Amino acid sequence: MDEHRHYTYRLQLFIAQYKIVLEIPRTMVKPKRPFDIQEFLSAPDGGRTIANYNERQVVFSQGEAADSIFYIQEGKVKVTVVSSQGKEAVIAIMGQGDFVGEGCLAGQPLRISTLVAMTKCILMRLEKSVVIRALREEPLFAEKFVAHLLARNVRVEADLVDQLFNSSEKRLARLLLLMANFGNEESPRPAVIKISQETLAEMVGTTRPRVNFFMNKFRQLGFVEYNGALKVHPSLLSVVLHD
Repeated sequence: MDEHRHYTYRLQLFIAQYKIVLEIPRTMVKPKRPFDIQEFLSAPDGGRTIANYNERQVVFSQGEAADSIFYIQEGKVKVTVVSSQGKEAVIAIMGQGDFVGEGCLAGQPLRISTLVAMTKCILMRLEKSVVIRALREEPLFAEKFVAHLLARNVRVEADLVDQLFNSSEKRLARLLLLMANFGNEESPRPAVIKISQETLAEMVGTTRPRVNFFMNKFRQLGFVEYNGALKVHPSLLSVVLHD
């Protein structure tokens, strides 16, 4: 009888403890906060840091360890590559809302390009592990990141077609319109950009004198203005559309 009472007591104690364990998630464990993508890309936290960069300051260099990606909060940056012969080429200009350096997610151990600030910039650095976890666990972030990759892929294809089939004049006009974010606003208006003719020549694939010739032509036709910085008018689109 004593054994039976002892067994009953132990069973009751086990049930009581089991009930307590079942209640823990309700009373002690706080529910997970809803994912806020704006906060994630603007507030520094574990594995996410924010830094300010001045014009012409290098963010990362070709050949460095590829262990993170960058999100551009403000400003513009250029992506450059140097060949084994020492020739440098500007392969892309990125702006607010873009991700840069995502090659590390595809297994690139080293940076294959250099990232340089073209203006004063605010960039968030996200460690590779943080990005991978967010892609797996946060659908909103994954959707935004995939949209960026798709847009980047479309841009690369369009750039290739541009290089193969368009004249240097049309390539220059298209580049200026892209830098001025033409097509991203419902009511296009003149946009001010800051870029040297040397950089334009590198991106277009022509010489600086040719760029200077076309820029003077665009200015005479009222497509662009020079006043300390370069102002691009939407009317420049006529150069791109002209056969």
